[in-house]
Amino acid sequence: MVTCDNMMIIDADFVDRVAFDLIVNFERIIGRPIPNADIARWIDCLALDGGIREGHEKTQVVLIHSRDKTQLDYFTPGNLEKELNGKAFNDNLGEFSINAISEESIINREGLLTDTLQLALYSSEVHRLIIVPDEQDYDLVRATLRHSDTDKQITVLAMQPMPGGHFQQEILGYSLMSALGIRSEELDGATTT
Repeated sequence: MVTCDNMMIIDADFVDRVAFDLIVNFERIIGRPIPNADIARWIDCLALDGGIREGHEKTQVVLIHSRDKTQLDYFTPGNLEKELNGKAFNDNLGEFSINAISEESIINREGLLTDTLQLALYSSEVHRLIIVPDEQDYDLVRATLRHSDTDKQITVLAMQPMPGGHFQQEILGYSLMSALGIRSEELDGATTT
């Protein structure tokens, strides 16, 4: 049984790859080293993108990852089992509880994503869903949401606008850029070579 107001379902492998791509590209563009993304700051940015506002809501963050992925290499903290799984933090947006769930021999990452999504969709406790799927799984997420009859607020984040569905969309790169400490004024006048 899910007992939270909001749920974030995140493909951790995908998000780590996107953070790496952003670091490599923006270091070249703005000409300075970029540190790992602050995971708590990124989760807050996701929450805001998904419509969570200041208050005392409880948000469950589910990081789905492959069996061999033990570390988010481009986030701090990043160890999925020791530093993130079972941990929580509170701030002005409420309480965020984090669980890192690995695919197993009986279920792959896509199946785990779908099962977790369906659990949240049919939980009367969850009022808002924020989903960050791998772009390869976007159609799977869209189909799952299309066949659900729910009045939940659902936001899907991707790196580019995707064909729509029964949800709103936000661009993933903005929240990651904020968590990586990339400021918009650094991009003003920056030229690519």
